[in-house]
Amino acid sequence: MHLAELNIGRLIAPTDDPRVAEFMNNLDRVNGLGKRMPGFVWMMEGSGEPGTGNTDVKIDGDPQFVSNLTVWKNLESLETFVYNTLHSKFMDRKAEWFEVLGKQHFVMWRVEEGHRPSLEEALQKLAYRETHGDSDVAFGWDWLRSQKG
Repeated sequence: MHLAELNIGRLIAPTDDPRVAEFMNNLDRVNGLGKRMPGFVWMMEGSGEPGTGNTDVKIDGDPQFVSNLTVWKNLESLETFVYNTLHSKFMDRKAEWFEVLGKQHFVMWRVEEGHRPSLEEALQKLAYRETHGDSDVAFGWDWLRSQKG
């Protein structure tokens, strides 16, 4: 089994606004790093237009609601990318570019090798986690780490 993850957020401004320019200008760099990491399997792609990442894939038609959907071979690979690379420096600055959401914005779940989840499937997992909490169906970091011990 592989590990899928969805992370969503709502930008504080449209993607072409100077307030989010630094974030937008580094999407290709950070996503490219992720794609080169050991254990990376797949990433939902946008238009392929440089500097846009996956921002053209809208949630509920909202152009400021952006998502990142990836698949990894295992937890360790994803953890290394998230916490031990350039990604962590941008994650630490998320308050500069993203609104605080009043609901769940991150979820992980297991997928069969070769499966590429759709955004719809991922959003269903996110909704499940928000409604039911962490379980083997949909979970966050703490739950997954607790299952390893």
